[in-house]
Amino acid sequence: MAGKDPRQRLLHAAIDHIAQRGISDLSLRELAAAIGTSHRMLIHHFGGREGLLVAVVQAVEQRQRDQLADVIPDPTATPGDAMRAWWKHISDASLWPNERLFFEIYGQALQGRPGTVELLDGIIDAWLEPAATILTQLGFDDGKATARLGIAVTRGLLLDLLATREVEQVDAAMNVHIAALEALMTLRAVKSATPSRVSSGS
Repeated sequence: MAGKDPRQRLLHAAIDHIAQRGISDLSLRELAAAIGTSHRMLIHHFGGREGLLVAVVQAVEQRQRDQLADVIPDPTATPGDAMRAWWKHISDASLWPNERLFFEIYGQALQGRPGTVELLDGIIDAWLEPAATILTQLGFDDGKATARLGIAVTRGLLLDLLATREVEQVDAAMNVHIAALEALMTLRAVKSATPSRVSSGS
């Protein structure tokens, strides 16, 4: 963490601690002690417990966006393989603690809880551009719409996974979604390759 400003150092330490401990009954004082600072310093940098948790969620989300290009296979991979690779990454059990935090704070933000509403800024849009760019490169001519659908399906199935821990069933559901997109791409390719018949007037 050398070279990072104090806020960034505290943020990264908080991310690591929260991922291991969770946030249930976690006070600002307890977190401060665990990462070697004071609760006053956390209030100074983040405005309070909720502000810190929002910052943690946003930082983790940015980490995942930064990994998009690295997780997606080489350009010769099929769109289905690319989507399966991303799902395998994002649904890994090592990320479940951060994803539980995401949904917990997301729910609080939707209820308008003070200090959490900031999370809603860009919660969809921040993913649309990078995801749409990759999907367009993979051959989707409606990359932004497909990206929005993908965000919704991924978050919904992640919530299912966290609630049920039924890994095989949730993976199967994602595979149905990916297969449907593959079928749609195939259908479009067939239509574009089939010469249209021009009717002659009499």
